[in-house]
Amino acid sequence: MANFVGVIIDESLENKDILKKVKILKTKTEEVTGKHKTPWIRHWTLHTIEIPEHRAGDIAKELSSKLDSKHAWYADFKNDSTHFIIFRSKIFKVNRAEKEQYLDAVKYGVSLGIPDYQLDFFPGIEEWKRRKCRRTFK
Repeated sequence: MANFVGVIIDESLENKDILKKVKILKTKTEEVTGKHKTPWIRHWTLHTIEIPEHRAGDIAKELSSKLDSKHAWYADFKNDSTHFIIFRSKIFKVNRAEKEQYLDAVKYGVSLGIPDYQLDFFPGIEEWKRRKCRRTFK
């Protein structure tokens, strides 16, 4: 079994109890800029988390209900074969080898108003740079 690793942004949560159910590997704070499109907060607190494979589906479901209901956010975690991309009330369980499944998740996130450069899930997407707002598929 391969554990899942990902990121949960503390400020994205209405209820932070979910953080007690995951292993937090590290935490860092990042200052918010205009490009983040989150003017209601001053910084992001990013928790790198680990979840046992057998708990990933349950954690994804619970996390989906804990995300901020007023603003568009997502969280994600992955292992070698599967990537969970979690929005409020919608979860994408993506086969990491299937580019089309990633495109569906990106399209959904953009429809919520999340800047597309923040939806850099697929390994074929050039790593987004904070000074750029677009990315391309290879």
